[in-house]
Amino acid sequence: MKAAMRARDAARLSAVRLLLAAIKQREVDERIELTDADVMSVIEKMLKQRRESIAQYEKAARKDLADVEKFEVGVLLAYLPQQLSDSQINEEISKAVQEAGASGIKDMGKVSGLVKVRLSE
Repeated sequence: MKAAMRARDAARLSAVRLLLAAIKQREVDERIELTDADVMSVIEKMLKQRRESIAQYEKAARKDLADVEKFEVGVLLAYLPQQLSDSQINEEISKAVQEAGASGIKDMGKVSGLVKVRLSE
């Protein structure tokens, strides 16, 4: 937020303030301090809202409003961890299959549990 203030980047500052307000609102509503995972869920929710808004604005031919939402999506994405590539995901799945000794569809639950734990780290 301070970097956006110093750079006099009003659009970025606005997006960061919206994010901080959403985080604070959830903390107040639930009377807890959010963990990193909770903050990521807030960001993902905001991203989903922005993407839905972009679709509606583009449908209504409001390119100006869609551009604002797209900028906010870019700002919010910067606060999420780097996404894995398809090859990295496939590699983790292969490791989990070998570790679980999976031989068919019946072992899918074991494999998906292992993959979920590994990829959430």
